[in-house]
Amino acid sequence: MRPRTAARVAATQALFQIEQGGADPRTVIAEFLAHRLGGEAAEAWAEGRVPSADAELFSAIVTAASREGGRIDREIASTLPHDWPLARLDAVLRALLRAAVAELLMAEGAPARVVISEYLDVAHVFFAKDTSKLVNGVLDRIAHRLRPAEFETSGNG
Repeated sequence: MRPRTAARVAATQALFQIEQGGADPRTVIAEFLAHRLGGEAAEAWAEGRVPSADAELFSAIVTAASREGGRIDREIASTLPHDWPLARLDAVLRALLRAAVAELLMAEGAPARVVISEYLDVAHVFFAKDTSKLVNGVLDRIAHRLRPAEFETSGNG
């Protein structure tokens, strides 16, 4: 797995842990940096670690998602059907979408299409194919709202 993809997987795990345990994001980031990132690939995954993760990107995503949590949740909720509130989503799926939207909010972040593609890869780590369709739809709509210029210049508006 590429380092930036691994960072996104780890960020999803960390955001899940923060939501489930109510832990302070700084504490979770420090824990991941010290104990959960790195190691030999075959052994690391089996031990719950994420090998080769880009620690800087991981920290930036978790920090941004924690700082902008209310805005991120409103963005996600606005794309969901009215009869399917954010709280109804699987907790890991919420964490994944929060991480992705946090990245879309980063001014110096990866291009929107790269973010969407990467989180589709992350979705495949955690979920069946049908969930990837939901992730794609939600992130595409949010990306078009947050970064319209990236879509206008390609002619796919």
